[in-house]
Amino acid sequence: MAQEIVMTQEGYEALKKELEELRTVKRADISEKIRVARGFGDLSENSEYDEAKNEQAIIEARISKLEFQLAHVKIVDQENLDTDTVSVGCKVEILDVDFDETMHYRIISSVESSQSDDTITEESPMGEALIGHRVGDEVEVKAPSGSFTVKILSIGR
Repeated sequence: MAQEIVMTQEGYEALKKELEELRTVKRADISEKIRVARGFGDLSENSEYDEAKNEQAIIEARISKLEFQLAHVKIVDQENLDTDTVSVGCKVEILDVDFDETMHYRIISSVESSQSDDTITEESPMGEALIGHRVGDEVEVKAPSGSFTVKILSIGR
């Protein structure tokens, strides 16, 4: 059985929107590219056709991946989110012990995408270190640039 993917409602909606875009707009676009490329003649030497078929394969692979992910999603209930420990959907306030700097992050699923600087995934070095810990815990974060320690100041919704 596949592992369930925990994510926020916003992340779920974004994946659904991307899937719908791929199924409708992108599939139609690539079908048109293939149709036009076929008109150029011999398919064995037709780079436009090869490129369009490659693009089609990429789109279909992404559709399959999104369908799988959406079929195995467990959406975090923000109203009843347990704020005793850090988990996906939580907002955390942490203190970088070495630099005496306070930071705020929202933990999201690695399947979700966010362009926001205030989100981190549960699979990032910081997210992985924080998951499961409580307020007051000092946690060692093992990042590519080296390890550092943070203290969890608060956990919220």
